Amino acid sequence: MKKLMNHESPVINGAGDYSRDFTYIDNVIQMNELAMTTTNAEAVNTVYNTAVGDRTTLNQLVGYLKEFLSEYDPEIAKVEVIHGPNRQGDIPHSLASIDKAKRLLGYQPTHAIRDGLKEAVKWYWENLK
Repeated sequence: MKKLMNHESPVINGAGDYSRDFTYIDNVIQMNELAMTTTNAEAVNTVYNTAVGDRTTLNQLVGYLKEFLSEYDPEIAKVEVIHGPNRQGDIPHSLASIDKAKRLLGYQPTHAIRDGLKEAVKWYWENLK
């Protein structure tokens, strides 16, 4: 984000079509609070995927950042994205199952990555620019 804010080209490894299940910090906080306060004995001492349950490509992620940052500085929309080589050993796609967390903890993500990024960009712009 900082590179874009400074009108510097971000570098994406590969074509940008690899995807991950990115999540927003509010979802992580919710998951931790639910895990700490659960009274469900089956939910204690187990591992959960903290995610949103949806994939976002790297191209989409950078596109969202450019879109939201451009609301504060229209020149950011013109910043070119550089594509470098794929990272050796990188997996193309990752999607976390949040079914167990939903079932045992009542976890329901409140922020899709797009919504979370919009909030984060506002904070970064107001506090770090």
